[in-house]
Amino acid sequence: MKALVYEEYAPDDNFSKILKIEEIPIPIPKSHEVVFKVKMAGLNHDDIWGMRGKPIQIPMPHISGTDAAGEVVAIGDDVTTIKIRDRVVSHGNLSCRVCIACTEGREYDCRNRKIWGFQTGPLWGGFCEYAHLPEVNVLKIPDNISFENAAAASMTMTTSWHMLVGRAKIRPGQTVLIMGGGSGMGTFGIQIAKLYDCDVITTASQSKLEDCLKLGADFAVDHRQDDWHKQVYAISKDLAKKKQTGPGIDVIFEHIGGSHWNKELALLKYGSTLVTTGATTGYDVNTDLRHIFFKGVSILGSTQGTRAELESGMFWVSKGKLRPIIDSIYAFENAVEAHCKMLKGNLFGKILMKPS
Repeated sequence: MKALVYEEYAPDDNFSKILKIEEIPIPIPKSHEVVFKVKMAGLNHDDIWGMRGKPIQIPMPHISGTDAAGEVVAIGDDVTTIKIRDRVVSHGNLSCRVCIACTEGREYDCRNRKIWGFQTGPLWGGFCEYAHLPEVNVLKIPDNISFENAAAASMTMTTSWHMLVGRAKIRPGQTVLIMGGGSGMGTFGIQIAKLYDCDVITTASQSKLEDCLKLGADFAVDHRQDDWHKQVYAISKDLAKKKQTGPGIDVIFEHIGGSHWNKELALLKYGSTLVTTGATTGYDVNTDLRHIFFKGVSILGSTQGTRAELESGMFWVSKGKLRPIIDSIYAFENAVEAHCKMLKGNLFGKILMKPS
């Protein structure tokens, strides 16, 4: 089968030097596994981190790809819930399923957890013609969800749902700030917060603001302006007058990091919450602790989400209440172009890739 493979790192982001299409054997399922023909796969920032070899080194030779959707072609002897020709999507959080964290429903906290297509291998990810996963790591796709939409939703929707619903526990009527609303994460963050009937302020680059508003955000601010946080605070003051509450943000959905961090902390209300994952523009930040202890705020870390959260999100996709936003689709042969586009950030929604 055809697979997108690399065997060395590219710390200088010279992806064309390392990404190659190679022929490798079609996988044979173990007793607990399913094999599916990949119809569509999603691109994520961890695919770029993998090629850089930072923040962790990964198994080589390597196949990236955590989000993949396709049709089952083979199943192991012990598989009971999945059949050949079922349409499935990956849940890329591989965990032991028997430790205390897993049995308490915290698969993301499993000490043996690995992210499929990032930490797995050699040659085990979604950017190939046929992929294999444990039965518990695939989910049947509702009939009215396309392979494209399933792949676009797999990781980013699950992570966004876990951040807002699982960790921050958003409630109707709250004022929620979605950072980076034009990203794959941000587009789902906006929609999930609106699903919960929150007032949503989002940030994005100037060219994406109108698209964020069309997606459902109530207000959109250009976070490349130095005073973006002052604009957000002014909006929150107007909302507070209508709600008869104090100004500021109840929940901040944070996945950017970098220089925005302290401005985000300053926007939080007393007793409010910031939930963070990813830090795509930098994780080494300075923190003004006064914003945390004096206002009694909660800073929550979050990573991926549970299979149940993926299923909850897919239910709302099937009902038309959550809509995966697809920026573009590339063939594996054009993978370098796809990765460079993600690196530059000139996209709205998810970049997808397909075998041909």
